[in-house]
Amino acid sequence: MPTRPPSPVPVLRDECFAVLDPATGEAFAEAPDQQPDELDAVVNRAHEAWRGWRSDSSARTRALFAAADAVEAAEADLASLLTREQGKPLSESYAEIARVAARLRYFAELDPGRQPITDGRPVHGEIRWRPLGPVGAIVPWNFPLQLASAKFAPALAAGNTVVLKPSPFTPLATRMLGSVISTALPRDVLTIVTGREPLGARLASHPGIRHVTFTGSIPTGRAVAAGAAGALARVTLELGGNDAAILLDDVDVERIADRLFWAAFRNCGQVCMAVKRVYAPARIYSQVVEALAYRAKTAVVGAGLDPDSEMGPVNNAPQLARVEGYTARALADGARAVAGGHRLDRPGYFFAPTILADVPSHSPVVTEEQFGPVLPVLSYGSLDEAVEAANGTCFGLGGSVWGTDLDRAEAVVDRLECGTAWINHHAELSLAQPFAGIKESGVGVAGGPWGLHGNLRPFVVHRPKEA
Repeated sequence: MPTRPPSPVPVLRDECFAVLDPATGEAFAEAPDQQPDELDAVVNRAHEAWRGWRSDSSARTRALFAAADAVEAAEADLASLLTREQGKPLSESYAEIARVAARLRYFAELDPGRQPITDGRPVHGEIRWRPLGPVGAIVPWNFPLQLASAKFAPALAAGNTVVLKPSPFTPLATRMLGSVISTALPRDVLTIVTGREPLGARLASHPGIRHVTFTGSIPTGRAVAAGAAGALARVTLELGGNDAAILLDDVDVERIADRLFWAAFRNCGQVCMAVKRVYAPARIYSQVVEALAYRAKTAVVGAGLDPDSEMGPVNNAPQLARVEGYTARALADGARAVAGGHRLDRPGYFFAPTILADVPSHSPVVTEEQFGPVLPVLSYGSLDEAVEAANGTCFGLGGSVWGTDLDRAEAVVDRLECGTAWINHHAELSLAQPFAGIKESGVGVAGGPWGLHGNLRPFVVHRPKEA
């Protein structure tokens, strides 16, 4: 499969939409506002490209390694643009881009292989794996490049083509990434489309899309699943989390305080598997609150392009309003803001890193996903009480237990209702592991060989053992 120069993303209309810098709240660029009726041509071309792309696994491997090299060569431009539109510190943008290249290489080397069927019959049965066809990927604004690669890398490695739609809050770096990667791929194997709704809804329900993979909110995930059902397309949904961290009574608070704080506040708290609730024993509750409040008060908040910044702004105005609303409701419910609790008085979407103490367990900042720089800390009396509270939401993405006795911590971890659990750390994932939530946190599996097989279907061949 020879590579071709990247074809421009088709823009059949003149409309564009503004892209804002969250550090200023002002527009600094535009992106094409593609319309739903343009998707027919895009998906048709993806289907035509699939015929060649699926046929040569060795060529796919070479192309994906070349794509990883191209991403690394463009990392400086990608990182600065990602920070400009998303808001995260530049160091985090570089880390995100490194993850994209690593994921391309990881999946390039995965081989689904063939699996014999041994059942005693006088035939040789074998399971082989075939790609699904064009994949529709819909990506949110918190990790636009990393989550894009989490969708397109396994899909491409499996032999599918991909039509990817980024969030309208962060379309620019994704468009650049698509152009960079497409220099290593045949034309129309990976296409980036940008636009506002109902573009995403149309992509999810398009009859030519065979697998829809989405990361975002639970309500939108339900709509995506309903749309995909019309074409009986496969769906993979990662729908966020409300991860709890349970601190045991033997925990060394000062030793774990930095790790715990940044597990909650990395990327300004805009991480699906961030710590979003902390449960601390009553005996050390004040010490935990004080340690986290100190770190919140001393964290350096500023524009992501400022090398001194440790935490950037909230990405967009609607999310900032959501964070403000959850905080105001918690304070009205009787919580105390021991750090932060307010928007910062400067341009852009900055909210002070906030630690909330004495939060009622029914407050929405506890029961729902705040997805911002606000962390409620709750006191518990018995460990059973803490586990019940940790499991007592509709979410089931991740969770963690923190303590000195690792065996005891592991026994508590086994009681958590979530897809991934950690001991003495949180929100760290290997490319080789499955990533999936339970309850309303998602459907399907991403990551590792499971993510590759999520983009394949079994094809069974029966052959007589004798002529």
